[in-house]
Amino acid sequence: MLVLASQSPRRRELLHRIGVAHEIMSAGVDETPAHAESAETYVQRITLAKGMTVQQLAPTRAILAADTCVVVNGNILGKPEDEAHALHMLLQLSATTHEVHTGVALLYNGKQDYRLSSSKVRFCPISEAQARRYWATGEPADKAGAYAVQGRGALFVEHISGSYSGIMGLPLYETGQLLAKAGLLTV
Repeated sequence: MLVLASQSPRRRELLHRIGVAHEIMSAGVDETPAHAESAETYVQRITLAKGMTVQQLAPTRAILAADTCVVVNGNILGKPEDEAHALHMLLQLSATTHEVHTGVALLYNGKQDYRLSSSKVRFCPISEAQARRYWATGEPADKAGAYAVQGRGALFVEHISGSYSGIMGLPLYETGQLLAKAGLLTV
């Protein structure tokens, strides 16, 4: 059975949607971006670090790892530390187009296979009052960029170009390709 190196309920739900049986193992890694690190390099580094951390706990198992980051004006937005941080992020995203990068990796049989999904999301203008009300729902607390495209955060989304599941945190096309290549999924 596949091991998902994530506690994300969204990633678990997405794997269930495509019929992939899996179990969960936590992968606590430092997700601080390195100085001048590009978003693409950052998400690859964190994804592989999560996978390798779990691989040490289950060395004979196939490990699926993923990480998502939101980028606006060249700045990587992680998960908000508190309400003030979330409000700052949401107001940065207001009336702009930002990028969402999700890396997904499969580690199995001594191999590492990695894919990147990149999408663009355009937000409508968001007032500070709207951002505060959204924070009060609890939804943005553990989400990259302080929003969930599959939840109430969708009310801010004017346009998406790219992978909806990738924006949620697990790009299903890329994940399916990795699992099929390894013989773990028939597409």
